[in-house]
Amino acid sequence: MDKQTQFVLRSVEERQVRFVRLWFTDVLGFLKSVAIPPTELEGAFTEGIGFDGSSVEGFARVYEADMVARPDPSTFQLLPWRDENDPTARMFCDIHLPDGSPSFADPRFVLKRMLSKAADKGFTFYTHPEIEFFLLKGNGSLLSPEPADTSGYFDHTVHGMGRDFRRVAITQLEQMGISVEFSHHEGAPGQQEIDLRYADALTMADNIMSFRTVIKEVATSQGMQATFMPRPFSEHAGSGMHTHMSLFEGDSNAFYDASGEYHLSDTARYFVAGLLKHAPEISAVTNQWVNSYKRLVVGSEAPSYICWGSNNRSALVRIPMYKPNKPSSARIELRSLDSACNPYLAFAVVLAAGLKGIEGEYPLPPEAEDDVWALSDYERRAMGIGDLPHNLDEAIRIMEESELVAETLGEHVFDFFLRNKRAEFDGYRAQVTPYELEKLLPVL
Repeated sequence: MDKQTQFVLRSVEERQVRFVRLWFTDVLGFLKSVAIPPTELEGAFTEGIGFDGSSVEGFARVYEADMVARPDPSTFQLLPWRDENDPTARMFCDIHLPDGSPSFADPRFVLKRMLSKAADKGFTFYTHPEIEFFLLKGNGSLLSPEPADTSGYFDHTVHGMGRDFRRVAITQLEQMGISVEFSHHEGAPGQQEIDLRYADALTMADNIMSFRTVIKEVATSQGMQATFMPRPFSEHAGSGMHTHMSLFEGDSNAFYDASGEYHLSDTARYFVAGLLKHAPEISAVTNQWVNSYKRLVVGSEAPSYICWGSNNRSALVRIPMYKPNKPSSARIELRSLDSACNPYLAFAVVLAAGLKGIEGEYPLPPEAEDDVWALSDYERRAMGIGDLPHNLDEAIRIMEESELVAETLGEHVFDFFLRNKRAEFDGYRAQVTPYELEKLLPVL
């Protein structure tokens, strides 16, 4: 028994933990949980906990249903929103088949497999997300949600619900070992942003799943609702998850070059070129819901076109300002991701696209210095700037032809994800919307 496992067993005993929740994520990015008493924990470490995989989205067909959840002791944390007199802990799990082999349907394994490929090339992948979400009044209707406040970007209000909410949420996140860099009110009423401090991509994906749970728990405790829906209001910009990222070789930032433009190395430039080239085919994963494409429209403060820039917030990839004498700060920012994606799958395909650019030494196209939204279609075409997919259907059709995404996700996840997304778009396409009733019913 390794030291981490021993530490967990000892901690559970010393802290008198009543239940341990074993967490894992389905293919669509929804958190699953099974609770066990401390008496079953040692067996869970050695043998795992069996469950019916056919009942979990995308995990298994009926005739291959048996699966095993094995807790990762390095992810052990107490849940801060539980009563301290009745402590409950959680651990993330890796999913295996009964013979002990990894399940190819496990999103966590998809990311681990991609990170292993990066490690074979000498790279460690680090990410730092800026996570946006909305707080809604708890008594509002799902069909007519109301923001919990009327504040705007960076507003400071003495009695603002959002401010008190963020204080409690950040305290709970830090109690779970999740470091927060800063937080603030975003531009739309009720919209918040909390930025998590840099971590390796697997730890960060786990942190994002914990983050969503903490945010929803705190919101509920304060009589509100929290939503990571990409764009719940037509009149306001949506919620993104701008993600800063870099590759390290040991302790050295592979994206840094003191003599390079914007202090970016050739490795970083190839990585950005890979993101730009493969952006359309990975969009169904980084922006996986029909509502995601309501955010990626012109003028909504989200990228619509495939380009890069240094101080250009209309670009898909932005090069943040370099901090003098701090090589570790050299990084790139991908602005398309939204906060409702499956972080394991999203980080996996983003890394795959970037590594493809490095392997092929893709040339980086010229920087987009203008506001890309303000350019005409002709001007963008002349500059070689393409579009991101306009809706989920278009994104699915592009992904279907992608060898990169198929190889990264694996056959099982790739096929299930496409089937599910097709069904989602078909259901969405059949709906008659209030917009159609308002605009067309009176005149047709």
